[in-house]
Amino acid sequence: MLKKFLSYFIPVNIYKRNSAINKTLEVTWNNGQLVLDSKSTNYSYGSLQRILRKGLHYIGFERIKKFDNVLVLGVAGGSVIKTIANEIGFKGRITGVELDADVITIANDYFKLNEIPNLTLINDDAFEFVLKTKEKYDLIIIDIFQDTVMPNFLFEEFFINRINFLLKVNGFILFNTMTLNKKDKERNLLYRSRFTEDYSVRMYPKVEDHNELFTIKKLQ
Repeated sequence: MLKKFLSYFIPVNIYKRNSAINKTLEVTWNNGQLVLDSKSTNYSYGSLQRILRKGLHYIGFERIKKFDNVLVLGVAGGSVIKTIANEIGFKGRITGVELDADVITIANDYFKLNEIPNLTLINDDAFEFVLKTKEKYDLIIIDIFQDTVMPNFLFEEFFINRINFLLKVNGFILFNTMTLNKKDKERNLLYRSRFTEDYSVRMYPKVEDHNELFTIKKLQ
């Protein structure tokens, strides 16, 4: 508890390792809270939890409670899963897909994701998983980064169409993006334009400095 107390004055690192996928991973006490960071950005808890919590608020906690199943692509330390399970009180099925096995180990050891009874954690590539799954989902959360870089496939038509296929009618996509420059902002505008009138798309810019959220509802 001393490290937690000291973290209100200065961040206290308690674990660090190199990952083949994410390179540097650090678990740190910061302002009395455990957070997971990569070399250049917050991966879970801290600012990222605030960002995704805002997105879930935009969709509506009471609406989410009534969903049957949620898919999280990009788990990291699992802050959004903790929000869904603990704050919202969601009792349906949660499936979390994370490419980095080292991250899953950290999520279980330090953030106790393995204690959430309605969560299934899968070590897989998000692109591969969405090709294989036969489930349909009420909420699909996309939060995939390698440090500050977003994989190109997230914005390609094939992946977008596959995600849309997996989404139930009246279901939502919550997509967290990073906009560091003009090119990123243009990429996001192009992404928005790929959705037809069968979807209600909202953009929320400047969420925690460089993040831009999308909420996308499937109307029919």
